[in-house]
Amino acid sequence: MAIQKGGKLFTEINITPLTDIFLVLLIIMMVVAPTFQSMDNAISVPEINSGVAIEEKNATVSITKEGLMYINGREIKPEFLVSELEELKPKLEKAEVVVKADEKVKSSEIMKVMDAAQAAEFKKLVVAGEPLSKKEQKELQNNDKKKRGV
Repeated sequence: MAIQKGGKLFTEINITPLTDIFLVLLIIMMVVAPTFQSMDNAISVPEINSGVAIEEKNATVSITKEGLMYINGREIKPEFLVSELEELKPKLEKAEVVVKADEKVKSSEIMKVMDAAQAAEFKKLVVAGEPLSKKEQKELQNNDKKKRGV
């Protein structure tokens, strides 16, 4: 679109104000963007505590960072895992094993649970996406001590 000014044809657009606006927007985004990332660190996701109903439906095997194993809150020795799972299987509503392990537990410990579940003829094994929290580990150990009367 051409504009005539004093007999001359003016065909240029002054983009300096447009460039200034874009630079201001860029600076604003550069200042604001890091705050979005730092907000994620400030968010504390609430812990989900599994209730009794879930544990009655499944065999939940919990492994602490020390390597202690619990089935539905009761401590067991790893060598008796297969027999405990076989004994528990008829009592379950769903024939599946849920494995909850601390993040520091080696994969070989989880593989032992997988092998035991297969030997006990469980058809489904679920590895919990949320690791066993420190709070849950302490609760398991305290509950087990109370049951044994220690």
